[in-house]
Amino acid sequence: MRGLLVRLLLNTLALWVVSLVYPGVSFAREAGLLDYLVAGAVWGLANALLRPLLLFLTLPLNLMTLGLFTLVVNGIVLYLVAEATALQVPGFAEALIGALILSLVSLLLSWLFRD
Repeated sequence: MRGLLVRLLLNTLALWVVSLVYPGVSFAREAGLLDYLVAGAVWGLANALLRPLLLFLTLPLNLMTLGLFTLVVNGIVLYLVAEATALQVPGFAEALIGALILSLVSLLLSWLFRD
């Protein structure tokens, strides 16, 4: 249970950091802490459930591009999360760049807060 809570907080922190450093990803002006936590939870669920399915369905494209299509899948997942939460991503190009930055921030946070 503790690991799940830590993962939720790290996802929320990563989304918040990306919204600070990249103007293409932001939260609604009236968003509060609960909205941030919901976005982090939806991001975690989407990465756990939706992302593996999309990666499996796009496996041939992923193999042909030597794994670079994974960035497109991450952008799709971020765009879908933005549609369901207070997170705002104006277009798919911003979702791609935001997904790249989010991956780097999540990697850094995972290194800092290892279990």
